[in-house]
Amino acid sequence: MNGMPSAPPARDRVLAPADPGAPAVTAIRFDDLDAPELFSNRELSVIAFNERVLALALDPAVPLLERVRFLTISCSNLDEFFEVRKASYQELQGTNAPSFDGRSTSELLRDIARSAHVLVDEQYRVVNDVILPALAAEGIRVRRRSDWTDAEVAWARRYFDEHVEPVLTPVALDPAHPFPKILNKSLNFVVLLQGADAFGRDANIAVVQIPRPLARLLQLPSDVSGGKHDFVMLSSIVHANVDKLFPGMTVTGCYQFRVTRNSELWVDEEEVEDMLKALEGELPDRRFAEPVRLEVVKDCPADTAQFLLERFGLPAQDLYRVDGPVNLNRLGALYAKVDRSDLKYAPFVPRVPRQMQRGADPFEAIRAGDIMVHQPFESFQPVVELVRRAAADPHVVAIKQTLYRTEENSQIVAALREAARAGKQVTIVVELLARFDEQGNIDLANELQDAGAQVVYGVFGYKTHAKMLMIVRREADGLRRYVHLSTGNYHSGTARAYTDIGYLTANPVIGEDVHRLFNRLTGLGEARRLGALLDSPFTLRQELLRMIEAEADHARAGHPARIVAKMNAVTELQTMRALYRASQAGVEIDLVVRGACCLRPGIPGVSDHIRVRSVLGRFLEHSRLYYFEAGGERKLFASSADWMGRNLFRRIETCFPILDARLKERMLEECLFNYLPDDVACWLMRSDGSYVRQGSRELHRELVERITSVPDPARVDDSGYHEVG
Repeated sequence: MNGMPSAPPARDRVLAPADPGAPAVTAIRFDDLDAPELFSNRELSVIAFNERVLALALDPAVPLLERVRFLTISCSNLDEFFEVRKASYQELQGTNAPSFDGRSTSELLRDIARSAHVLVDEQYRVVNDVILPALAAEGIRVRRRSDWTDAEVAWARRYFDEHVEPVLTPVALDPAHPFPKILNKSLNFVVLLQGADAFGRDANIAVVQIPRPLARLLQLPSDVSGGKHDFVMLSSIVHANVDKLFPGMTVTGCYQFRVTRNSELWVDEEEVEDMLKALEGELPDRRFAEPVRLEVVKDCPADTAQFLLERFGLPAQDLYRVDGPVNLNRLGALYAKVDRSDLKYAPFVPRVPRQMQRGADPFEAIRAGDIMVHQPFESFQPVVELVRRAAADPHVVAIKQTLYRTEENSQIVAALREAARAGKQVTIVVELLARFDEQGNIDLANELQDAGAQVVYGVFGYKTHAKMLMIVRREADGLRRYVHLSTGNYHSGTARAYTDIGYLTANPVIGEDVHRLFNRLTGLGEARRLGALLDSPFTLRQELLRMIEAEADHARAGHPARIVAKMNAVTELQTMRALYRASQAGVEIDLVVRGACCLRPGIPGVSDHIRVRSVLGRFLEHSRLYYFEAGGERKLFASSADWMGRNLFRRIETCFPILDARLKERMLEECLFNYLPDDVACWLMRSDGSYVRQGSRELHRELVERITSVPDPARVDDSGYHEVG
């Protein structure tokens, strides 16, 4: 694109260390694995992850509208980081208990602010200097007020008069009108005024809150702008017409601002009798919880910004001045509003596993052998069809399932309702505390209970994060259990966007394990060891440590020893120390970690044999797979758990072995070893915590072409099954 500002080549960029100012690694004694300089800080590692996401918005190999999405994903991720992670440390201020990387709470909050300010500045540089000019070159313009034509000014005035002004309530700040409550992440304006109003009041400041239902990105009519894809931000329309809200007064300044609040929910176990009712009472308060960040436009006067900081009780380091709209997430609406397939990833139709194609009996197929579904390259629809068939099958007597996240109008939930209405025993474990899905899960629980299903909320204090489905069917030789275990949620939307593994089996040992897990969730009793599955918070961490140490023993004995693991995050201290010890013993360790990683590879004498890479691209890497050479036994597990303290200690998780030799070899090649060659596009972590991008092979595109091109007579789309040639 001619005239485009230059940026460093995407594949040569080096991102700063995740820990700015962290001490350099000096000589470490082999037994000194507590040294703070061996570890990166989790919170700063999360910010570094969002820098890698943002880097994709600069990559010319990524279609332009997809680059807009990566930009907005980095922004929404950062919002959640402030709402949850930064908020939790803000609550700990004054305790100053050091983390394992040696930082006190106050030091960490300082470093979070420093890193986050750099990231936010880069987000706005990318949007202003790269993304918006690139969109304009493609005929997609987001029109600034300073560039509006007379026709556009007139249109904005009419739109304000007809659709915006009637729902606004300006609030003057005076003794009778205190500073209003500001909703979490809402769009607001602070307006500076001169003059006296109808009552003779000489107020000089007011706040205007913009209601959430108003669309933030508006498409200009082509007969007004002359372009097919011209847009304006609602904030620009309000700013241009704000004087209409204060007749007879002079507006001397109008500045956007947005406050981010603590969004963690807390329920007292000793006080609560009904989890659902307790959450219903807590959710409304989230909108007005403690502030953790204030964003204002860059031209907001210093005294006005200070006024806002004082109203929200925030220090100066929590003020973020931005060069554009205070919520860049709203630009994500361009993706749906602009019909330009040439600026998006090419669509594809996921493959249906041969055994589960249309017309096949799913129970017969699963009895014949274990089935793997590699999403999104293979379709989630056969899992939906399995639940549908179970709901209608007179031989099915019971269905049990965990639901952590699902979507509105879920086909699986509809099938579960029908099963309950048909008189089957339907038991659903709904996780009410799935973050930001709490209200949806409350509604889901009520909906299923109304249909006659037995709904429980798991175990208080432990999120039920396991992904399990069990169907009990009466057959000629007795009751048989059919099980689906997964690394991802029962959510058709994420099944199209996340890489996950689903495993279908009638293996009686696994069936018995899942049966015990459900009884443990719904009833009472001691946690007895399972036959094949590992589970948190009981056996998973201990077995991980044992298998890591076993690899170290093999290496010490001179035998081949290797660990390959893929997950979202690695932050649990004892697991990282075990990996360091294994590396010291000579175990070759490859970690594919999409997000936060506190382990540091390549440290002489400690992690020489560890390599860490982060793969980001078209799909969100979500599957968790653990491989151990195990003296030639080649053990492979899939799991719902990352190697994080919360997953290993405070969540109910499953980890299931891949027992079918054929599927194991396929998964090793397709889902693990594929990620390791040097030519795969990824971010390689260096020993100082920084990341460098390497490789050019687009793995996701390759997997789409390889897996979906396997000859099969059927494919599926979002509406269900259909035949293709």
